[in-house]
Amino acid sequence: MSWTVACPVAELEEDLPFSVDVDGELIALVSTEGEVFAIQDRCSHRDVMLSLGDVEDCTLECVAHGSRFDLRTGEALDLPATQPVPVFPVKIEGDDVYVDLDNPITQES
Repeated sequence: MSWTVACPVAELEEDLPFSVDVDGELIALVSTEGEVFAIQDRCSHRDVMLSLGDVEDCTLECVAHGSRFDLRTGEALDLPATQPVPVFPVKIEGDDVYVDLDNPITQES
């Protein structure tokens, strides 16, 4: 695995996603339900930043059309999105959040 620092842990706020550039890839980081998730910050339906959406029950909702994505798998749970969004492994070491972009948990179809 190839871990890259995404941000300091102190920047995480519960249920408040934010966008971070990790090696040129925009990633939405989400702290919710005691875990931290990293999901590509782009809706698979339209090129809309998912980090602008709401978090509920381990999902992230796209503000444009209401599609929700599972933060654990990237699965599209509501129309109009039908394709998953890549999610990436996350680990916390010391004061930093690390993301592994080389080993996505899901792939875009």
